[in-house]
Amino acid sequence: MAKPKSEDRRNAILTAAAQVFAERGLGAPTSAISTAAGVAEGSLFTYFKTKDDLVNALYREIKLDLAGAMMSGFPRRTSVRHRLRHVWKQYVDWGVSNPAQEKALKQIQVWSGLTEESKIAGSAPFVEIQKMAEDARPELPQAFVGAVLGALAETVMEFIRQDPERAEMYRTAGFEMLWAGINRKSRSFPESK
Repeated sequence: MAKPKSEDRRNAILTAAAQVFAERGLGAPTSAISTAAGVAEGSLFTYFKTKDDLVNALYREIKLDLAGAMMSGFPRRTSVRHRLRHVWKQYVDWGVSNPAQEKALKQIQVWSGLTEESKIAGSAPFVEIQKMAEDARPELPQAFVGAVLGALAETVMEFIRQDPERAEMYRTAGFEMLWAGINRKSRSFPESK
Protein backbone atom coordinates (compact mmCIF):
# COMPACT_ATOMS: atom_id res chain seq x y z
CA MET A 1 0.00 0.00 0.00
CA ALA A 2 1.37 3.40 -1.00
CA LYS A 3 1.94 6.02 1.68
CA PRO A 4 -0.36 9.03 1.51
CA LYS A 5 1.29 12.11 0.05
CA SER A 6 2.31 14.85 2.44
CA GLU A 7 1.84 18.52 1.54
CA ASP A 8 4.82 19.37 3.77
CA ARG A 9 7.05 16.92 1.90
CA ARG A 10 5.86 18.26 -1.48
CA ASN A 11 6.59 21.83 -0.34
CA ALA A 12 10.03 20.78 0.95
CA ILE A 13 10.83 19.31 -2.48
CA LEU A 14 9.71 22.50 -4.25
CA THR A 15 11.69 24.71 -1.86
CA ALA A 16 14.78 22.55 -2.32
CA ALA A 17 14.31 22.56 -6.11
CA ALA A 18 14.22 26.37 -6.19
CA GLN A 19 17.42 26.55 -4.13
CA VAL A 20 19.26 23.89 -6.13
CA PHE A 21 18.19 25.34 -9.49
CA ALA A 22 19.20 28.83 -8.36
CA GLU A 23 22.65 27.56 -7.40
CA ARG A 24 23.29 24.94 -10.09
CA GLY A 25 20.86 25.63 -12.94
CA LEU A 26 18.03 23.52 -14.30
CA GLY A 27 20.48 20.78 -15.27
CA ALA A 28 21.07 19.93 -11.60
CA PRO A 29 20.38 16.28 -10.82
CA THR A 30 17.23 15.27 -8.95
CA SER A 31 19.46 13.57 -6.39
CA ALA A 32 20.71 17.03 -5.31
CA ILE A 33 17.10 18.18 -4.87
CA SER A 34 16.17 15.06 -2.88
CA THR A 35 19.19 15.51 -0.63
CA ALA A 36 18.41 19.19 -0.05
CA ALA A 37 14.76 18.33 0.71
CA GLY A 38 15.75 15.52 3.08
CA VAL A 39 13.81 12.87 1.16
CA ALA A 40 14.74 9.73 -0.71
CA GLU A 41 15.11 10.27 -4.46
CA GLY A 42 12.28 7.81 -5.06
CA SER A 43 10.04 9.99 -2.89
CA LEU A 44 10.60 12.91 -5.23
CA PHE A 45 9.10 10.86 -8.04
CA THR A 46 6.10 10.00 -5.86
CA TYR A 47 5.19 13.68 -5.98
CA PHE A 48 6.43 14.52 -9.48
CA LYS A 49 6.47 11.85 -12.18
CA THR A 50 9.39 13.44 -14.03
CA LYS A 51 11.88 16.21 -13.53
CA ASP A 52 9.99 18.22 -16.17
CA ASP A 53 6.82 17.86 -14.06
CA LEU A 54 8.78 19.13 -11.05
CA VAL A 55 10.09 22.17 -12.94
CA ASN A 56 6.62 23.02 -14.29
CA ALA A 57 5.09 22.66 -10.81
CA LEU A 58 7.82 24.87 -9.35
CA TYR A 59 7.11 27.53 -11.99
CA ARG A 60 3.41 27.57 -11.11
CA GLU A 61 4.13 27.73 -7.37
CA ILE A 62 6.61 30.58 -7.73
CA LYS A 63 4.24 32.53 -9.97
CA LEU A 64 1.40 32.09 -7.45
CA ASP A 65 3.63 33.25 -4.63
CA LEU A 66 4.80 36.26 -6.63
CA ALA A 67 1.23 37.20 -7.63
CA GLY A 68 0.15 36.93 -4.00
CA ALA A 69 2.93 39.29 -2.97
CA MET A 70 2.26 41.77 -5.78
CA MET A 71 -1.50 41.83 -5.29
CA SER A 72 -1.41 42.02 -1.49
CA GLY A 73 -3.09 45.32 -0.62
CA PHE A 74 -3.44 46.25 -4.31
CA PRO A 75 -4.98 49.75 -4.47
CA ARG A 76 -7.62 49.13 -7.17
CA ARG A 77 -9.31 52.53 -7.05
CA THR A 78 -6.26 54.72 -7.52
CA SER A 79 -4.29 56.16 -10.41
CA VAL A 80 -2.24 53.98 -12.74
CA ARG A 81 0.92 55.50 -11.26
CA HIS A 82 -0.12 54.60 -7.72
CA ARG A 83 -1.12 51.04 -8.70
CA LEU A 84 2.07 50.55 -10.69
CA ARG A 85 4.18 51.87 -7.82
CA HIS A 86 2.51 49.35 -5.50
CA VAL A 87 3.16 46.47 -7.93
CA TRP A 88 6.75 47.64 -8.43
CA LYS A 89 7.52 47.83 -4.70
CA GLN A 90 5.92 44.48 -3.98
CA TYR A 91 7.80 42.82 -6.86
CA VAL A 92 11.17 44.25 -5.88
CA ASP A 93 10.65 43.40 -2.20
CA TRP A 94 9.57 39.85 -3.11
CA GLY A 95 12.68 39.36 -5.27
CA VAL A 96 15.03 40.68 -2.60
CA SER A 97 13.41 38.46 0.04
CA ASN A 98 13.26 35.37 -2.21
CA PRO A 99 16.49 35.32 -4.22
CA ALA A 100 16.42 31.58 -4.94
CA GLN A 101 12.86 31.69 -6.26
CA GLU A 102 13.58 34.81 -8.31
CA LYS A 103 16.68 33.25 -9.87
CA ALA A 104 14.96 29.90 -10.50
CA LEU A 105 11.99 31.69 -12.09
CA LYS A 106 14.26 33.54 -14.53
CA GLN A 107 15.74 30.23 -15.65
CA ILE A 108 12.41 28.45 -15.95
CA GLN A 109 10.84 31.26 -17.99
CA VAL A 110 13.33 30.63 -20.82
CA TRP A 111 13.35 26.83 -20.44
CA SER A 112 12.11 24.95 -23.51
CA GLY A 113 10.23 22.39 -21.38
CA LEU A 114 7.83 24.93 -19.89
CA THR A 115 4.39 23.72 -20.93
CA GLU A 116 1.68 25.90 -22.41
CA GLU A 117 -0.57 24.81 -19.54
CA SER A 118 2.00 26.09 -17.03
CA LYS A 119 2.40 29.37 -18.91
CA ILE A 120 -1.36 29.92 -18.82
CA ALA A 121 -1.60 28.97 -15.13
CA GLY A 122 1.38 31.20 -14.34
CA SER A 123 -0.07 34.25 -16.07
CA ALA A 124 -3.65 33.86 -14.77
CA PRO A 125 -3.07 35.61 -11.42
CA PHE A 126 -1.56 38.62 -13.22
CA VAL A 127 -4.62 39.58 -15.31
CA GLU A 128 -5.28 42.73 -13.30
CA ILE A 129 -1.65 43.83 -13.60
CA GLN A 130 -1.70 43.17 -17.36
CA LYS A 131 -4.86 45.27 -17.69
CA MET A 132 -3.17 48.10 -15.80
CA ALA A 133 -0.19 47.95 -18.20
CA GLU A 134 -2.54 48.00 -21.20
CA ASP A 135 -4.29 51.06 -19.78
CA ALA A 136 -0.94 52.81 -19.32
CA ARG A 137 0.58 52.07 -22.76
CA PRO A 138 -1.98 50.42 -25.07
CA GLU A 139 0.18 50.88 -28.17
CA LEU A 140 2.96 48.63 -26.84
CA PRO A 141 2.87 44.82 -26.68
CA GLN A 142 2.28 43.85 -23.07
CA ALA A 143 5.01 41.21 -23.23
CA PHE A 144 7.46 44.02 -24.01
CA VAL A 145 6.22 46.18 -21.13
CA GLY A 146 6.46 43.18 -18.79
CA ALA A 147 9.98 42.35 -19.96
CA VAL A 148 11.14 45.94 -19.44
CA LEU A 149 9.59 46.04 -15.97
CA GLY A 150 11.20 42.69 -15.12
CA ALA A 151 14.66 43.66 -16.36
CA LEU A 152 14.62 46.96 -14.49
CA ALA A 153 13.30 45.28 -11.32
CA GLU A 154 16.00 42.59 -11.49
CA THR A 155 18.65 45.31 -11.73
CA VAL A 156 17.20 47.09 -8.70
CA MET A 157 16.98 43.82 -6.75
CA GLU A 158 20.64 43.10 -7.42
CA PHE A 159 21.73 46.57 -6.32
CA ILE A 160 19.64 46.27 -3.13
CA ARG A 161 21.24 42.90 -2.34
CA GLN A 162 24.70 44.42 -2.79
CA ASP A 163 23.95 47.68 -0.95
CA PRO A 164 20.93 47.16 1.36
CA GLU A 165 21.45 50.46 3.19
CA ARG A 166 20.46 52.32 0.01
CA ALA A 167 17.50 50.06 -0.79
CA GLU A 168 14.89 52.81 -0.76
CA MET A 169 16.96 54.99 -3.10
CA TYR A 170 17.35 52.13 -5.61
CA ARG A 171 13.68 51.16 -5.35
CA THR A 172 12.51 54.75 -5.87
CA ALA A 173 14.97 55.55 -8.67
CA GLY A 174 14.03 52.34 -10.48
CA PHE A 175 10.34 53.15 -10.27
CA GLU A 176 10.88 56.71 -11.50
CA MET A 177 12.81 55.37 -14.50
CA LEU A 178 10.01 52.90 -15.22
CA TRP A 179 7.33 55.56 -14.84
CA ALA A 180 9.20 57.99 -17.09
CA GLY A 181 9.07 55.38 -19.86
CA ILE A 182 5.45 54.48 -19.30
CA ASN A 183 4.15 57.99 -18.78
CA ARG A 184 5.45 59.40 -22.07
CA LYS A 185 2.76 60.59 -24.39
CA SER A 186 1.80 57.89 -26.85
CA ARG A 187 3.89 57.99 -29.97
CA SER A 188 3.67 56.16 -33.15
CA PHE A 189 6.30 53.44 -33.24
CA PRO A 190 7.49 52.11 -36.59
CA GLU A 191 6.10 48.71 -37.45
CA SER A 192 8.62 45.91 -37.79
CA LYS A 193 9.21 44.75 -41.35
